[in-house]
Amino acid sequence: MLRRLWHRPVALARSGLASMAGWLKERFPVLERSRVISRRAAITDQPGLASMPVAAAAIADAAPQAAPAELPDGILVYAVGDVHGRADLLQALFKRIEEDARESEATPHLIMLGDYVDRGFQSRQVIDFLMSDQVSRFETFFLKGNHEEALLRFLEQPEHGPEWANYGGRETLVSYGVRPPRSLTMNDEWLSAHQQFQEKFPESHLHFMRALDVSVRLGDYGFVHAGTRPGRAFDEQEEHDLLWIRDEFLKAGERDDVVVVHGHTPADDAYSDFRRINVDTGAYFSGRLTAVRLEKDQISFLKTR
Repeated sequence: MLRRLWHRPVALARSGLASMAGWLKERFPVLERSRVISRRAAITDQPGLASMPVAAAAIADAAPQAAPAELPDGILVYAVGDVHGRADLLQALFKRIEEDARESEATPHLIMLGDYVDRGFQSRQVIDFLMSDQVSRFETFFLKGNHEEALLRFLEQPEHGPEWANYGGRETLVSYGVRPPRSLTMNDEWLSAHQQFQEKFPESHLHFMRALDVSVRLGDYGFVHAGTRPGRAFDEQEEHDLLWIRDEFLKAGERDDVVVVHGHTPADDAYSDFRRINVDTGAYFSGRLTAVRLEKDQISFLKTR
């Protein structure tokens, strides 16, 4: 996986998006280590990878297993990781989710964990899909990710454009029909792009973005984008941590009042231990979008490949 990730800048440079490579190196110095239960060999310790609890395991295409927490009877949850502009993967995964939900009498809940936009070139289509009638049979919860926060910031203040570009904002501009500036510093190009983006960004999409929740709690699970501040009750968390936290959360050794289901930190495969479940499998570069399926005291995963 690391080989794929760190060779990614070559492809990005060819497409005029080499700036994203610098963002990746800055933002992802640590990638989650997982022990994969699948036909692939387990990932061994490698320099630069975060140390995870020995008992933890990543589960890939396995049958339902005992979950680290429990949901009330009659509730079936599918929590989907970071989509990042891959509407094609979202639609493919949702078909699997729909088929699976038909086999249960429980009420299906769809929880999207944020980061719908940026990096991939189908951000607009992702939002269109999430707002469509195709998801109407589910109880839906749409959470905000740090990338939605960045998009909203740029809509309000054009000077945030160059920073947003480092997060993959250029691809989002393209999906809305705006030519992205080449500059990584504030200039007239960004002022023009900001004005065009305001004009072309649908009012319905703006309402969707502004209405996003930052957390939801069901049973013994807490669902957020990035994670929670260790030692602080779930209902007392601050929005910035819920959208941005990484190392402090990942490396914490104790479980707080809920098992946290999150994305934000890309891993080679879905990860589950006694205190957290990560379903960010780097969809935009891996082609693998993942959802965790939770019902009563059981856990399993659905993915696009």
